[in-house]
Amino acid sequence: MTSSEEWLRVESLDLEAQGVAHNAEGKVVFIEDALPGEEVRVAVHRHKNNWEQATMLALRRESAQRVVPRCPHFGVCGGCKMQHLHVAAQVATKQRALEDGLWHLGKVRPERILRPIEGPAWGYRQRARLSVRYVAKKGAVLVGFHERKSSFVAEIASCDVLPRHVSEMLLPLRALVAAMRSRDRVPQIELAVGDAATVLVLRHLEPLPDEDVERLREFALQHHVEWWLQPKGPESAHRLDAGESRLEYTLPEFGIRMSFRPTDFTQVNRDVNRTLVARAVSLLAPEPDDSMIDWFCGLGNFSLPLATRGRSVLGIEGSAALVERARAAAALNGLAAKTRFAERNLFEMTPDDLTAIGAAHRWLIDPPREGAFAIIKALADLAESPEAGWRPPKRIVYVSCNPATLARDAGLLVHRAGYLCTAAGVVNMFPHTAHVESIAVFDRRSPQNNKAP
Repeated sequence: MTSSEEWLRVESLDLEAQGVAHNAEGKVVFIEDALPGEEVRVAVHRHKNNWEQATMLALRRESAQRVVPRCPHFGVCGGCKMQHLHVAAQVATKQRALEDGLWHLGKVRPERILRPIEGPAWGYRQRARLSVRYVAKKGAVLVGFHERKSSFVAEIASCDVLPRHVSEMLLPLRALVAAMRSRDRVPQIELAVGDAATVLVLRHLEPLPDEDVERLREFALQHHVEWWLQPKGPESAHRLDAGESRLEYTLPEFGIRMSFRPTDFTQVNRDVNRTLVARAVSLLAPEPDDSMIDWFCGLGNFSLPLATRGRSVLGIEGSAALVERARAAAALNGLAAKTRFAERNLFEMTPDDLTAIGAAHRWLIDPPREGAFAIIKALADLAESPEAGWRPPKRIVYVSCNPATLARDAGLLVHRAGYLCTAAGVVNMFPHTAHVESIAVFDRRSPQNNKAP
């Protein structure tokens, strides 16, 4: 085991933003809050045959990229892991993680590295799930994110990655819940900020008494928010009082307005999402007569902008409710004639399913963390055993929230399905966290050059 007297040189960062070093025996040591180039002494708190996990005891040589964390709760709160690293260096670290993953897991090297997509580093988080915990021994309520590697809720008074008006609500929210009779039956408050409204969704395990409901109404008036109540799963969420919610975001470049429920999946970073959508549409480069498929289309975040550029878009999603919402969004934006939406189980796609859906000139794929393995494998199978009348897309733009599953799928596209990875780059959707969002472009190789490199 690594001695607390041994000085270790940090070589890199892993995907959890831990420094990576080797001790005198050559064993890998993961070190919380250590940065590449630093020399540190550590205390090991987890020991395995091939690796150890440790915390810093002393720092002898400091990285030039180390900065003072802005948040006083950094190190305790688990919401951020990289505030001690300069923002530009965070982006470079994520870019390396993307390139390393593509090569080591998928044996793929992009022909071109895209300029990173970035936005504001602070106050960017328009979506968040805040844990609520009544601590009976202290007679107090905590509202915030979990502590690092713990189920305990961190005691925070502010949060610099939340919008300022939301950060300033954290202490009033604690006081509100502490005054409620149901304070020990309220485990969560979900936040959703739109262009013109802020919504708080209160998860409650039992019906709220009338006095608690009145407290919520008073809080809403004072802080200019909407309350929604969620007694069960996300679909049970409903507005506290009658009226139409004003929760929406816009994509001005395309003239698109998207309404959403506070429990819907939407990107947490509104500014970066606008840039990401514009970049994805530009990279897909649809021509006026092109047909397109948007896999994992959600509410239509990419489908509707694409419909303003090409001939037609088919959006496919695994939820019937989302399909109906996407259709409504297309109608609201005057795009119903250029869009279709369908429900499919996207994790069980086969070559027959692809041929039944039909060919399209271009695909956009935006899967969850699990990736799009079934779709890509079906495409690869069809590339190896073509079906008459069906042609693979000439270009695919893949938006990923997990570099490992992107690398796996990229390997299939390049080595089996006949594509080249012509470009890839990172999207800094979550500054100060280790989360790596990315975008990659795959172009079909010409028939005379259809062998994988």
